[in-house]
Amino acid sequence: MVSLLLLLLCLTLPLLLLFFFHKHKTINNPPLPPGPRGLPIIGNLHQLDNSVLYLQLSTLSKIYGPLFSLQLGSRPAIVVSSPEIAKKVLKNNDLVFSNRPKLLGQQKLSYNGLEVVFSPYNDYWREIRKICVVHIFSSKRVSCFYSTREFEVKQMIKKISGHASSSVVTNLSELLISLSNSIICRIAFGRRYVDEGSETKRFHRLLSEFEAMMVTFFVSDYIPFMGWIDELTGLNARLERIFKEFDKFYQEVIDEHLDPNTQRTEEHDIVDVLLQLKKQSSFSIDLTYEHIKGVLMDLLVAATDTTSATSIWAMTALIKNPRVMKKVQEEIRNLGGKKDFLDEDDVQKFPYLKAVIKETLRLHPPNPLLVPRESSEKCIIDGYHIPAKTVVYVNAWAIHRDPEAWKDPEEFYPERFLDSAIDFRGQDFELIPFGAGRRICPGLPMGVATLELILANLLNSFGWELPRGLVKEDIDTEVLPGITQHKKNPLCLSAKSRMD
Repeated sequence: MVSLLLLLLCLTLPLLLLFFFHKHKTINNPPLPPGPRGLPIIGNLHQLDNSVLYLQLSTLSKIYGPLFSLQLGSRPAIVVSSPEIAKKVLKNNDLVFSNRPKLLGQQKLSYNGLEVVFSPYNDYWREIRKICVVHIFSSKRVSCFYSTREFEVKQMIKKISGHASSSVVTNLSELLISLSNSIICRIAFGRRYVDEGSETKRFHRLLSEFEAMMVTFFVSDYIPFMGWIDELTGLNARLERIFKEFDKFYQEVIDEHLDPNTQRTEEHDIVDVLLQLKKQSSFSIDLTYEHIKGVLMDLLVAATDTTSATSIWAMTALIKNPRVMKKVQEEIRNLGGKKDFLDEDDVQKFPYLKAVIKETLRLHPPNPLLVPRESSEKCIIDGYHIPAKTVVYVNAWAIHRDPEAWKDPEEFYPERFLDSAIDFRGQDFELIPFGAGRRICPGLPMGVATLELILANLLNSFGWELPRGLVKEDIDTEVLPGITQHKKNPLCLSAKSRMD
């Protein structure tokens, strides 16, 4: 009997010690951030919809606070919705939160993170980012491509002039998307894809499919043991098909550049730069064609989408706010003189135009939810325990409309930036459309230069009016689902020649 009791004691003592240790540890650990209660296995997944996720998370932040937690299947997550918390995450703890969660669609289409945006934070990422910053997005390289930007913007102005002279309504959304595509394709690939019949349709279909896959919910990302559902629904097959089509497209571009018999119209594009770097082999990583394809993916999707989306939102905001439209056009025409075309030096003279762009990026950030991050180790944020491997959503849309950071946050009021040092380059956490810290968008200089040139010349060359029978309230601000916040319905306006 005594020996039996001793045996039971020996068996149960480790369990008791483990229980008390766990209880003591729980009591002494800071709590997790508050958040909505989830269901077994799926957590809070049933409460979220990818198409309007930033709006849903903004609503939840009003209930649970600027830092709250979610359980996304097997993945813990936090949501950041205020400038103060964003600073603690993206600056004070930037190193801890510089990783990326591995999500199937993003990893597949980025060649398992062989580019800058979706790559995990490691030595490889530091090297590939350095290559991009020095050889692709440097101020010198951005300046080299000015003639391309100038030519394409002039082509767009000519098209709109034709519409104005014949009183045809201009589908500005279509033109601006086409313009962004043309600029990026010439800079990156050395050719345009908007005037080549079937190539145009193929190109736009690929971009649309890419956007869809980037936000598609894959069960395997959150509930791994139920990943067979992705196979059953055909999602895996669809992702594989899109990847192969993109890979074929990139390979065709590379092959054209490698073929000495190819007739080239551009002097030196980004594919040329990357192929030359591959040939030199002067880096700690050996560049392969897959590395090059990954970088091209970043350029093609990120640069094209953000520039076109922001320029469309800027013109939308201006047509809905005639006072601002009049003021910015007066500045441009008074300070720009009577020039038919404004260059990038002219743009630096227009502080109110720059304020309009900042205000557009505040109300309509191209990526309302910054690309998700993941904690590499546990840490404390604002008194709350954040476990390792926690997905971090920074809701830029909510931060930019925080009433504690902005007066009348829903109003389009560019004057708020005229006497303010707040900028969008990652140092002011009230305004972070391109992110902040180590993972800030490296293409920011190129994107902003293009955006400024487009808007300055649209506003200099034409007066803009609503089509007959419409009032400004008829212009909606609905958005399409996707990583980038695109206007759902095309912006169609009547252009009047400056001389009319």
